[in-house]
Amino acid sequence: MPDFSQYPEALREVLTIFAENPADRSQMLVEYSDQFTGVPEHIARRPYPEENRVPHCESEAYVFVEPLDDPATTPSPRLKFYFAVENPFGVSARALCAILDSTLSGLPANEIATMPIDDLVTTLFGKNISMGKGQGLLSIAAVVKHLARRYTQLSAPSSPLT
Repeated sequence: MPDFSQYPEALREVLTIFAENPADRSQMLVEYSDQFTGVPEHIARRPYPEENRVPHCESEAYVFVEPLDDPATTPSPRLKFYFAVENPFGVSARALCAILDSTLSGLPANEIATMPIDDLVTTLFGKNISMGKGQGLLSIAAVVKHLARRYTQLSAPSSPLT
């Protein structure tokens, strides 16, 4: 089993459950997909901005983030993630988005920005996932991590250029 110790606690727990119960993977993913809630209109409206679109994702996923703390006064603001999945058949993308929202939203940006994403997709979806789908799902996680990293840089003290 992969080492999940570098993941935030709630995500680590989900990954452990998936790793220990591969026969139940499909059912668990469908259940997470059913829990997916799209981005509320006060955050974004269709057509969604292209800068929020996840590259390489066949399900046309979008990721949005809202700081729960003031980034100007908080070294690592807590973040709330929102997702949109435009493909009505994007069960895998909706499942991953629901997992990321339920396990990462509310955490400090630095905790999200430093987590690995290498084992995430294969643990949740299995090793036989197609290259295209795997790349799209990994891109969703990479965008979440990138957005968190931006908030850690926004709140980092300025340093003189040398």
